[in-house]
Amino acid sequence: MDSPGYILLSRMTAQLRAQAVTAHNLANAETPGFRQSRPVFAAHVEAQGSGVAPQQRRAAFAWDRATWRDAQPGPVTRTGNPLDVAISGEGFFVVETPRGDRYTRAGRFALGPDGRIVDAQGHPVLGDQGRPLAVSPGDTRLEVMGDGTLRSENGVIGRFRVVRFEDGQALRAEGDRLLAAGAEPLPVERPAVVQGAVEGSNVQPILEMTRMMGELREFQMAAQFAEREAERQQSAIDRILRRRN
Repeated sequence: MDSPGYILLSRMTAQLRAQAVTAHNLANAETPGFRQSRPVFAAHVEAQGSGVAPQQRRAAFAWDRATWRDAQPGPVTRTGNPLDVAISGEGFFVVETPRGDRYTRAGRFALGPDGRIVDAQGHPVLGDQGRPLAVSPGDTRLEVMGDGTLRSENGVIGRFRVVRFEDGQALRAEGDRLLAAGAEPLPVERPAVVQGAVEGSNVQPILEMTRMMGELREFQMAAQFAEREAERQQSAIDRILRRRN
């Protein structure tokens, strides 16, 4: 395959990944705390051989660099559930998983069988002392204060651990709600926690559908160009063979 073919292949591969990212965003338009992503592409410029015309000595390939996560918060919806908790501002809740601590904005919590507060996957939610938050059978009226303190009619139970990161783009998504980090989290000294509310996804479905249609058209355009390039090369080969015959 010559350079035009490789350039087209890199563009089509990039468009396929862009569609996959957009489709993932659309699939999580209703997932609490979900943050949409965008692929980051660049042009990889490669010098061609000396036998190539001067205007064609630099070929630009599509380079898949990374995935960028949109940190814009989603809308906060009131639910009235005392264990639905949203963060207004920066920060993440911390949950304990078999793979270690993970971080989430999806504050749709519930009580587990043992009285511990858990997320939608059953992972215990951690307090600021590093231990799972748990309530006793006598704690019937739960209240979450603005700083994340959890209390009942029997007194203070604990405080939700809310953390932040210097580089939020370094977090790695695990599934649709959890994030893993390679760096140590920093505590949010004054978190703004809202009880009886859930942060929704920041995906805007209409915009994502429009973006997906545009990405599909760009892929189709590149595919048509590749077909024409193949036809051009085949035509040139046929002419050369006819002259030799």
